[in-house]
Amino acid sequence: MYGTFWALVPPILAIVLALITKEAYSSLFIGVLVGALFCANFAPVATLDAALNDGFIAAIADNAGIFLFLVILGIIVALVNASGGSAAFGRWAEKNIKTRVGAALATFVLGILIFIDDYFNCLTVGSVMRPVTDSHKISRAKLAYIIDATAAPVCMIAPISSWAAAVSGVAADLDAGFSGIELFIRAIPYNFYSLLTFVFIIALTLMKFDYGPMRMHEMSAQLNGHLGGLENSEDENANPKGKVIDLILPVVTLIIACTIGMIYVGGFFGVDAWGGTDCAGDFIGAFGNTDAFVGLPWGGIIALVLTVIYLCARRVLSFKEAMACVPKGFIAMVPPITILTMAVSLKTMTSTLGAAEFVRDMMMGASAGLYSMLPAVIFVVACVLAFASGTSWGTFGILIPIVTAIFPASSSLLIIGISACCAGAVCGDHCSPISDTTIMASAGAQVDHLKHVSTQLPYAITVAAVSFVTYIVAGFVQNAIICLVIGAVLTVGTLFVIRSVESKKAA
Repeated sequence: MYGTFWALVPPILAIVLALITKEAYSSLFIGVLVGALFCANFAPVATLDAALNDGFIAAIADNAGIFLFLVILGIIVALVNASGGSAAFGRWAEKNIKTRVGAALATFVLGILIFIDDYFNCLTVGSVMRPVTDSHKISRAKLAYIIDATAAPVCMIAPISSWAAAVSGVAADLDAGFSGIELFIRAIPYNFYSLLTFVFIIALTLMKFDYGPMRMHEMSAQLNGHLGGLENSEDENANPKGKVIDLILPVVTLIIACTIGMIYVGGFFGVDAWGGTDCAGDFIGAFGNTDAFVGLPWGGIIALVLTVIYLCARRVLSFKEAMACVPKGFIAMVPPITILTMAVSLKTMTSTLGAAEFVRDMMMGASAGLYSMLPAVIFVVACVLAFASGTSWGTFGILIPIVTAIFPASSSLLIIGISACCAGAVCGDHCSPISDTTIMASAGAQVDHLKHVSTQLPYAITVAAVSFVTYIVAGFVQNAIICLVIGAVLTVGTLFVIRSVESKKAA
């Protein structure tokens, strides 16, 4: 089974079951179990050992940092809600953001501005904008889509982000003719999925329509006020002492503290977390050398302590009330932590079964006769791999070395191929129910995870289809501006066609 299509069966099974049953926990568990069976050649005791030791225990150990950051973020959100800061921001937004279009665009803009890390983006934008979108009767499913559609895509085109660090790290030691970060920056104009997703969101918002399962959720929110959030996700009785600053200040503190935490871990202030001194005083280099799983909790714990001190000093919360938010924040993050644990376990099984080798062999076989079409092929392969494995970073970690091996450093298709690889990784990750970014977006919007997946899938597929066509054009035209214009026109044109079809259905 190693290095064959069977390596992709466990994640595909988990995804299909999740979409059919609308139940994520058992679907992911079955996927992990099937993967463990394959790894252990169906030996019962070895299967249990693989599922527990190589799967769940390793997933918890390897992701302890991000679990801690999730809990810290949950506590900060609980503190802000208890202080009345979220409710006060909601009242301010209701007065200053007059329309649903304005609320959706404000959420989009905030998502673009927080480009440091996708986890941080999802949870911060969700906690800040929930009161605003709720007040304008935007469904939680639509909020989750906007969060998800700005998180990974903006990180993938921002030179200062954890994603830029990951891509440049993978490309650093390859003989591509450029440094890792230079290769990443040159690839940005050709990252059609990320850029066209932004065009799609703006056009869809201004055209004021929805399609697919999202249409029903939006209609229910507008007509009946049913936002579709998780139980107990609505704000409790608001603290009358709360002010807008009680939300803004903790969020700004969190952003500053996490940025400092990430460059500190990366060695900006002298020595990195591994004892090296190469990145001292180098901001971009420190970001390229950081570990978000260490830097984010580092900044988060500082922001949490300062938030408690601030709220208690302002006397909007007593110390006892502030401490009561600790278990509330933890409980709020149990669902995403559970799903993330199972999703990472499933990725481990997929890797152990040799999914990377299977994809590598398939790509090498395709490279001989489809040279100018290869960017489009790479995009599709990256989409499929990221969708099945639930990881963007793992996908471009597998494919970037293959792309640099296929295209010589002198080829203009090298940059387009790298972009197609990164764009496909984002697209597949965006669609996948077992993607950690998708899980974080559900947590940020406080919406059922599979509801978020099913409602955003038609939107993501639409942009993916346009991106695929654009990569076909790019393989022959090899001009980023011309290709982007063509892609943007196709995106808007596709939306006009879909709106026309939806209007005929409604009539």
